[in-house]
Amino acid sequence: MAEIDSRKTIVLTGASRGIGHATVKRFSREGWRVITCSRQAFAEDCPWPAGPEDHIKVDLADQEDVGIAVSEIRHRLEAHGGQLNALVNNAGISPKLKDGGRMNSIETPMHVWRDVFQVNFFAPIMLARGLFKELAAAKGSIVNVTSIAGTRVHPFAGTAYATSKAALGSLTREMAHDFGPHGIRVNAIAPGEIDTAILSPGTDKIVETIPLRRLGATSEVADIIFFLCSGQASYVTGSEIHINGGQHV
Repeated sequence: MAEIDSRKTIVLTGASRGIGHATVKRFSREGWRVITCSRQAFAEDCPWPAGPEDHIKVDLADQEDVGIAVSEIRHRLEAHGGQLNALVNNAGISPKLKDGGRMNSIETPMHVWRDVFQVNFFAPIMLARGLFKELAAAKGSIVNVTSIAGTRVHPFAGTAYATSKAALGSLTREMAHDFGPHGIRVNAIAPGEIDTAILSPGTDKIVETIPLRRLGATSEVADIIFFLCSGQASYVTGSEIHINGGQHV
């Protein structure tokens, strides 16, 4: 019989850059096994020791591909006694116009709406449902990454992105209600202007109105994700935590 891996395990989508990349490093530093999921193949220069054996290439815009990824993740979790301690739904897409402008509710093509909602909204619940038994076995935690754009009109984030994140925030509450009796906690984080590749020109003007007068660091977001997945947050579920330097006030 194969030896059971005693490390805690997290499955993380959108791991290749920004908040996801920082989250991989944070959990790896704490000794967790990190199973990463992204559209990109594993980069050999990535700074965590797991290597390509803990990476799954998946297109979250493809429902069939998500189903295949769930089966592969469940197979890999067998080495952990079929337990999953955390699922972090970080992947998201935010399409822009050709000139980088905001896609509004009047002109956004319907196929763009469908793609955005598949990645930002449907993929998280598909993964959570597909990995439900493994999360329940570990009394695990789910963290959905929403956005400040989910609660207010943003100058750069398009309508499809904003409404998908608002829907994910609502879904977080529903999941907390439904998953809670099985010992699974479900929370969300809503980042504001974080220093990542997704920032648009003109962000410096927004920073001038943020109470803390600066961008957030990806490591600061990763710290909150880790907190929500740790025992320190054992009675926290159904919450959406603002990480925006006070921008929401």
